[in-house]
Amino acid sequence: MSVQDRVRVGVVGVGVLGSHHTRIYSSLPQVKLVGVADPIPERRRELASRYDCRSWPDHGPLLDRVDAVSVAVPTSLHAEVALPFLKRGIHVLVEKPIAEDLESARRMVDEARGTVLHVGHSERFNPAVLAIRPFVKTPRFFEVHRLSVLTPRSLDVDVVLDLMIHDLDLITQMVRSPVREIRAVGIPVLTPRIDIANARLEFEDGCVANLTSSRVSKQKMRKLRFFQADDYISLDLDRQVAAVSSMVEVDGSRRIVNRSPQVEHEEPLKMEIMAFLEEIAGRQGQEREIGQGCSGEEGFRVLDLALEILDRMTVAGQHGTSISGRTR
Repeated sequence: MSVQDRVRVGVVGVGVLGSHHTRIYSSLPQVKLVGVADPIPERRRELASRYDCRSWPDHGPLLDRVDAVSVAVPTSLHAEVALPFLKRGIHVLVEKPIAEDLESARRMVDEARGTVLHVGHSERFNPAVLAIRPFVKTPRFFEVHRLSVLTPRSLDVDVVLDLMIHDLDLITQMVRSPVREIRAVGIPVLTPRIDIANARLEFEDGCVANLTSSRVSKQKMRKLRFFQADDYISLDLDRQVAAVSSMVEVDGSRRIVNRSPQVEHEEPLKMEIMAFLEEIAGRQGQEREIGQGCSGEEGFRVLDLALEILDRMTVAGQHGTSISGRTR
């Protein structure tokens, strides 16, 4: 591939996630990594030196230099950073959630007409998720646990927008039915925001999902389990393994068969970036499903659901349902 054919890419925000975006782009032959932007001099200069690109304190200089950009700044800045790129027809991969409020998210989606806007719901590309795709029929009940130790990252949003939103995206990809009822409870523990939360969703088709998310646990856990007619499917998203137990007809009798779907181990973020680049090149189909990049509209819808959960949430130990930092 000639230099002229490569997609010119930049990264805005090179903390933990942004540094991984930078690393992956630098390794792809179809990409020309133009530069990174970050207000912290040491961080941006170190990455620029490591990956042989330029660096700037803000995203302004990238506007005239790139065809596509990854935005990995704090959630409150997503719209502010992404909109100037979208207005110029520059393709954007923005980390999840798409924005902190629906108004900002809608502005981003509307501005992206004719431009690729993907949202970083990289769990869609988890190899365990991809492995169970052929087995998904009509899920009836989900039990999900996503637990993490406290880190300085993403503390500007409640745990529902930080962690639970990953599983909301996966579930709503598998359950093609509107949510009918939401019950939720949350607790601030080490920050002023909700640090541990549980939500129970009931869909119009009768499916029920029970989700627990915590960023103040001692151990990390990423498990998603669901039941459907004749099947129990279990995923360990951290270890990238999946198991399927099915009731099948064998020699005239029914018995349980256990299967381990083959998992092709790959870095989910790399696969997500590849899907972003493929859509820019016009090689990705229009029909979206698990394993394809999260569009701006899909990112808007899952943010809407996450904010609805926060709206319905009872804060344990407090009167009323006021939760800091929530904007509809």
